[in-house]
Amino acid sequence: MQVIEINAYGEPSALVPGTRPEPTAGAGELLIRVTASGINRPDVLQRKGMYPVPPGASDIPGLEVAGVVVSGDSVAMQAAGFKVGDRVCALVAGGGYAQLCVAPVVQCLPVPEGLSDIEAASLPETFFTVWSNVFDRGRLQAGETLLIQGGSSGIGVTAIQMAKAAGATVIVTAGSDDKCQACLALGADHAINYRSHDFVAEVQRITASAGVNVILDMVAGDYVAREIQVMAEDARLVIIATQGGNDSQMNAGLVLRKRLTITGSTLRPRPVAFKAAIAQNLKSHVWPWLASGKIKPVIHSVFDACEAGGGLPSGAAQAHALMESNQHVGKIVVTWKNA
Repeated sequence: MQVIEINAYGEPSALVPGTRPEPTAGAGELLIRVTASGINRPDVLQRKGMYPVPPGASDIPGLEVAGVVVSGDSVAMQAAGFKVGDRVCALVAGGGYAQLCVAPVVQCLPVPEGLSDIEAASLPETFFTVWSNVFDRGRLQAGETLLIQGGSSGIGVTAIQMAKAAGATVIVTAGSDDKCQACLALGADHAINYRSHDFVAEVQRITASAGVNVILDMVAGDYVAREIQVMAEDARLVIIATQGGNDSQMNAGLVLRKRLTITGSTLRPRPVAFKAAIAQNLKSHVWPWLASGKIKPVIHSVFDACEAGGGLPSGAAQAHALMESNQHVGKIVVTWKNA
């Protein structure tokens, strides 16, 4: 089968087409003929040598796929309601940049009615992440206010829509006026251009100094101290990435007086059972929103996985270059020919 491999840690050009033996599904697994694979920030970190592959996972990058079931553990598939030929999307711990990919059955979900495989491939990583962090760890409730740092990212556009569907007020930050407008068009109530405005002052203005109840933070670094200033009493800060650095200084007194919760998580190394529980919540609560059109995938660009272009050896490399340029709004996806 065709795959995209990392031939050396470094720039996007390290992502090159290759071939590997076809995998086989084991106990509790199914095999997917992949039509589309989502691109995510952890893929970029893996390419740079900054995100070790979990034990037992494929060294091929890629954490989410969509396609057709070709084989698998019949007992597990029957229990989950899947059969050969079904269209599915799946969260995987690796191996997504390939024409065939093995996934735990319990981490697979049916392609929502009305969605293409390209749209479905954009769902698992961001939707699992947002549910786990905003709703499970952050405990966002209807009527509360959520601040999303990086509202135009794949995670951001998903969090905007899920939070609005759940009845929350949403404030986002983004790096340009155009990105702010895109976030507002997706349903955000307020959008702050962090390059031209201080988000602390803006959030205080928007909330009349009441603060926000939940913050989804992909920056960390010196943002943490500033975020604490705009958190309401009993608010929750959930850190899911450290693009602004690992070191944070903060006013611990404010944490005490406001009774704040500061937490964080990573998804890839978590056990299958943990991810299975998220999948069931998504199927019950979020998949109906997708099927009805209440929320929708936001696709910025699609590349052929193996096709060279722009001086880069593969579409996957072009996709990574685009992601690192931060010019996109929403998700970037690669597709597979002869899938």
